[in-house]
Amino acid sequence: MTNTDDLAKSHNRLLENNRAWAAEQQQRDPGFFARLSAGQSPEFLWIGCSDSRIPAELITGLEPGEAFIHRNIANLVCNTDLNVMSVINYAVRHLAVKQIIVCGHYGCGGVQAAMTPKDLGLLNPWLRNIRDVYRIHEAELDAIADDDDRYKRLVELNVEEQVRNVVKTAAVQQSYARNRYPVVRGYVFGFNDGLLKDLEIDFEAMLANVQKIYNLTT
Repeated sequence: MTNTDDLAKSHNRLLENNRAWAAEQQQRDPGFFARLSAGQSPEFLWIGCSDSRIPAELITGLEPGEAFIHRNIANLVCNTDLNVMSVINYAVRHLAVKQIIVCGHYGCGGVQAAMTPKDLGLLNPWLRNIRDVYRIHEAELDAIADDDDRYKRLVELNVEEQVRNVVKTAAVQQSYARNRYPVVRGYVFGFNDGLLKDLEIDFEAMLANVQKIYNLTT
């Protein structure tokens, strides 16, 4: 079991790393912190999974201030989740982000748990959103014989459905009608090679389809 000394060392390591980073940043770019303190104007809103192995800025090469970040288990965008809805609203209407990325990943424990036929207690309402994705695409998924391939496809379809949920929001629809942004995209990260897979979702076609029922531009 980890003792108090080990916990203190881990805690101190964070602070030491921070001081080293701040000093290096100041030396490399003396005006960095002045710009950072002046405000933010990110191009991207990134909605990703809480998995500790997928730091958005690190895997994309973005600097602080370039992406507004929201993460939760299995990168879900639920219309009843005031957290993610507030993030989208603020990012679009106040920060005027130009692109929204929903990023899932292969090896997602949330998606794997949703495919497990058992009572998972407090997680049930959250995972129901992923199970609903399976229900929507049941015919396609059940036609995939290999369990791992079926699971990976559900990871991709989950991202696609969360992109659709972003597109359903009034903030995104109204901003795009006025400004032609933001565009919403779907990525999947792979641990085996460290690469992001662009699902190449046709945003304008999805928007047009969504607005047949969910048109919130008026």
